[in-house]
Amino acid sequence: MLSSSLFETGYVPQLSGHETFPMRYGWLKKAYDAVQETRDLDENHSIFNDVSAIARFGVGKNMVASIRHWATQCDVIQSGRKGAAAEPGFVGDKIFAEGGMDPFMENPSTLWLLHWKLASNPHLTTWFWVFNHFSGDHFERDTLVSALVKLGQERNWSRVTPSTIKRDVDCFVRTYVAKPATNKQTHEDTMESPLTELSLIKPIGKKDGFRIIRGPKVTLGDGIFTFALIDFWAKSTSANTLSFEAIAHKPGSPGKVFQLSEDDLVDRLSRIDAFTHGGIRWSETAGLKQLVRSKPPSDIDISFYLAEDYSTEHQGARGQ
Repeated sequence: MLSSSLFETGYVPQLSGHETFPMRYGWLKKAYDAVQETRDLDENHSIFNDVSAIARFGVGKNMVASIRHWATQCDVIQSGRKGAAAEPGFVGDKIFAEGGMDPFMENPSTLWLLHWKLASNPHLTTWFWVFNHFSGDHFERDTLVSALVKLGQERNWSRVTPSTIKRDVDCFVRTYVAKPATNKQTHEDTMESPLTELSLIKPIGKKDGFRIIRGPKVTLGDGIFTFALIDFWAKSTSANTLSFEAIAHKPGSPGKVFQLSEDDLVDRLSRIDAFTHGGIRWSETAGLKQLVRSKPPSDIDISFYLAEDYSTEHQGARGQ
């Protein structure tokens, strides 16, 4: 059985921090700009906490905390702890900096990158559990709440209550599913979170029913996929080979996080040699399916692969 951080001794669940607000359009750019503009100033230590934060971000106190949460979880910023100054994160510098690849989030690759950062992170308990452990195709909010309450009881998670889990599950659903439209709302009004555009989870006919969309992801570029693959590889093993089983089924893998079928994965992996210019090779020798890394990790430039999806010839339409 493939291991998972959720079942390790000492695992500490995270089921809050977002203040019940899903990530919203413009928040990540605002957080990055605020940190970048104040990085050399004393106020950097408290830009999300001081009395001016409400005016700076133009939202209430709880939303300021939510902005900080999402920007930190998406690696847009590295939030300072114990008096340390906040710093720009990897994603922030690549995407949202002046001259960044997609500061206004117009490329679907950015959304897939943010989803990867959230759903491959075992410390975001609900996100990680749904995309990496939940085996069904359909669910209701109560289905997820009950399953997570049971898991918490089995694993003796401390200070975790059903009400906390319920709020986290509700925020999770709102992150990926647009609100039902009313006669007075436009399509944009119903889309609280940019990740709704990925169409990874869709409502179904019955009340509070949802379906996880598994299969091909036409807007998921080879650059983001390769970035995620290398990230997963680095977290999984120092070996120069990585099994297809792990890529497809291990919690935190591209197959799980992006909800790809085995056929979809084989299709992507079969062209990775050309995409990485020989840096990573797909092998099916003697019936053993695996990736072989021909370069040491230090020589693999993940930023280069990431940028490929943002070149003009690789950009696609929004949505799935």
